[in-house]
Amino acid sequence: MARLSLVCIGLVLLATVWSSSLNIEGSSKRVLVLLDNLAIRESHSYYFKQLRDRGFEITFRSSDDSSLQIVKYGEYIYDNIILFAPGTKEFGGRLDAEVLTEFIDAGGNVLIAGSNTIGDAIREFAGECGIEFADDKNAVIDHLNYDANDDGQHTLIVASPDNLLASELITGQTKRAGLPFLFRGIGMSADPENPLLLDVLTGSASSYTANPDEKSLAEYPTTVGKRTLLISVLQARNNARVGFVGSLDFFSNDFFDSAVQSTDGKKSDKSGNEELAIALTDWIFKQRGVLRARNIRHYLKQDKSTPRFYTIKNDIVFNVQFDEFVHGKWMPFNGTDVQLEFVRIDPFVRATMKNKGGQLEAQFCVPDTYGIYKFVIDYNRVGYTHLFSATQVSVHPLRHTEYERFITSAFPYYISSFSMMAGAFLLSFIVLYHRDDTPKNKTE
Repeated sequence: MARLSLVCIGLVLLATVWSSSLNIEGSSKRVLVLLDNLAIRESHSYYFKQLRDRGFEITFRSSDDSSLQIVKYGEYIYDNIILFAPGTKEFGGRLDAEVLTEFIDAGGNVLIAGSNTIGDAIREFAGECGIEFADDKNAVIDHLNYDANDDGQHTLIVASPDNLLASELITGQTKRAGLPFLFRGIGMSADPENPLLLDVLTGSASSYTANPDEKSLAEYPTTVGKRTLLISVLQARNNARVGFVGSLDFFSNDFFDSAVQSTDGKKSDKSGNEELAIALTDWIFKQRGVLRARNIRHYLKQDKSTPRFYTIKNDIVFNVQFDEFVHGKWMPFNGTDVQLEFVRIDPFVRATMKNKGGQLEAQFCVPDTYGIYKFVIDYNRVGYTHLFSATQVSVHPLRHTEYERFITSAFPYYISSFSMMAGAFLLSFIVLYHRDDTPKNKTE
């Protein structure tokens, strides 16, 4: 009976491990969408359809649902969250700014869209990320770059692709396509001391954030010129990603299909909103720009063996395989700017690794200083996840039998030693075998 119970427990544990591995395999596709108005589900249906076509499992919930939760039995049931509920003052259930911050700390990804009204919960969470939204009822205004369909307040602005971040990993091909963007929403400002934030799309030099209902500016605008952020992203130190878009309409069907006609006479049959929205979402949800390192190996160049320790002046080879995650598949990484450091407190060697189909390799000579070293790869580039790898090895000095028999730099000392020996021999010979003639006496 006891043996039967043990077998049953083993089967249960095996099933649990198997199910958890399946969940981990498809966990990057679970998305929770919070809405403050269920009509958004229809007005933004093109955007949600694009996500479904990419294999995302979308769950729609009302932002004030009393049963709302993202953690169940100590595990997160979603890996990505979309907050299309800018006007929600407080989230329902067990969700607030602190829970969202913990979600980011656990590696989750969040996409937030704003409007002219921002709730306290979103403001608090944005503040934790270094983003500050403008006051309620404010909007981004541009009297020189607005669309022909504007209602006269110049809040339906036309954002130029020239103000877009030059990173195809984050923005895709939208900058190269050159299509303008329609934007109607609130402006943001970023903490200048936060190095983790990136300005994806900014306003033009003539844009500013203020209340469009006021005929004159009573106070200095919240943001002015290109300091007016329209879209910003953050990649945390644990590679979790957060996106902030000041316009909920940016993702709407109307903006996706709308033609653009700016005040300078330039026309476009379609805006670049759809391309940028999908590219941005793919990056935030880690469908692009994710790196991993595997198959790390180091060995002696001479016999390709990995010893327990290295000796000074050894020629060694370091190999590592870099892969990049692209739309559900791991592909060889093609970067050529990865550097390897051989570090003992400070780097003694820094070499750029050669890339051969994702296989990175570096060869160098061990420094003439023994100690504890590390092979360090610290790769941090815009758009990619931060990849850090450290492998510790020890370097020993030469054994007494491994030194050179004759050191070239010591030849003068060798010559002086042998010359002294020769001189001593000659002096001894002269002293022993040389005899002076004695003078003769007068009697002789």
